[in-house]
Amino acid sequence: MDVLSLSRIQFAFTIAVHYLFPPLSIGLGVMLVCMEGLWLKTGRPVFHQMARFWTRVFALTFAIGVATGIVMEFEFGTNWATYSRYVGDVFGSALAAEGIFAFFLESGFLAVLLFGWDKVGRKLHFFSTCMVCLGAHFSAIWIVVANSWMQTPAGYHIVGEGLRVRAEITDFWAMVFNPSAMDRLFHTLCGAWQAGAFLVVSVSAYYLLRSRHQDFARSSLRVGLVVGLAASLLQLVSGHESAVGVAKNQPAKLAAFEGHYETMSNAPLYLFGWVDTQEEKVHGIALPGLLSYLVHGDTRQTVEGLREAAPKPEDRPPVQSVFQLYHLMVAVGFGMILIASLGFLYFWRGSLFEKKWMLCLLVLSVLGPQIANQAGWFSAELGRQPWIVYKLLRTSQGLSEVVKANTVLSSLILFGLVYLLLFAVFLYLLNDKIQHGPDTADLTPSGKLALPLR
Repeated sequence: MDVLSLSRIQFAFTIAVHYLFPPLSIGLGVMLVCMEGLWLKTGRPVFHQMARFWTRVFALTFAIGVATGIVMEFEFGTNWATYSRYVGDVFGSALAAEGIFAFFLESGFLAVLLFGWDKVGRKLHFFSTCMVCLGAHFSAIWIVVANSWMQTPAGYHIVGEGLRVRAEITDFWAMVFNPSAMDRLFHTLCGAWQAGAFLVVSVSAYYLLRSRHQDFARSSLRVGLVVGLAASLLQLVSGHESAVGVAKNQPAKLAAFEGHYETMSNAPLYLFGWVDTQEEKVHGIALPGLLSYLVHGDTRQTVEGLREAAPKPEDRPPVQSVFQLYHLMVAVGFGMILIASLGFLYFWRGSLFEKKWMLCLLVLSVLGPQIANQAGWFSAELGRQPWIVYKLLRTSQGLSEVVKANTVLSSLILFGLVYLLLFAVFLYLLNDKIQHGPDTADLTPSGKLALPLR
């Protein structure tokens, strides 16, 4: 296998493992704000117990997320030196802002969140929780802005020649608000909120099935379902807006998403299918005109196909992979809406806790956002190929010149072992916290038992 393929596999592997944890941290941050806010508003001890328990889980995901994210920054310099030089001015600004506005804010208040329960006032602790949550969101903002610039570059000009060529910022805010940034940010954050909410839902449903921590589980499940349903519905809106933006700014990517080779009006939307890349057509079930309607609001409007958007085959993304991953993301997204809606409906009717099949489904629901997030990220990145910076720099041109294939392969195997160990540690510690459950002493800030307030 050549150095390009190995370097792409290595980066995809490391970021795929890392991307399991930041969405959980962001989503759990929102859940902590909701739970602690409910405790301050109602005074019910169970909400204090919930906030303290999920704070421990948040700390675990935050720590593993930091550990798994460090390697990627080194890979930019070792495997992708030409790319790093090309985008250094752009990424330097975005990542510096991420460090100043996000990481320092999040880590600065994290100690108060974790260790300040009985040492600072309730309002100050809640403020710290909000700041940690805000810091996690700021981190997502600047990372997505940097990645979106690779998809739809803006606010730059090209300077230098040959190996010294690079993109230089001419308008910082045009770079920040590049054409795809806000749509992709909203879509990413909705996925993160789902990840956090459905982790809470899953663990709570597990406790109910095992008849453990009943009051805690019922209250925690209630909050998780509300946030999960809201995030799932918002994800539907954000996904539509993002797809409309892709149709405008990256027509080849949208064509790969839907397997469209021909430019046509009344373009169909495929529910599922298989792309015949030789015949350049899709075998599957499609709804006529729906893609034209969703993109333009009119079935008579045309949707650009791959033959027009990327006339040369070497300028096209891997259609089969992009098509399948995109449709997997969409299918799981609608599945999460269905699960959250059913759970909320049964809860509203007061029959949820007696339906074991539904509780089992809610236990498994934690996998949905993670699958959708991974499939969405892969389809977005593969859909940009063969460009590492869209229409400016090919992926093959971004490689370091001195790195050899055997070196990349050795490091890939090593990283695989280390990341497997880290993931095993995460699962072990998470399971340990779940099996231990919430502490009874957490029912009040002082650790003394108290009757629930009605």
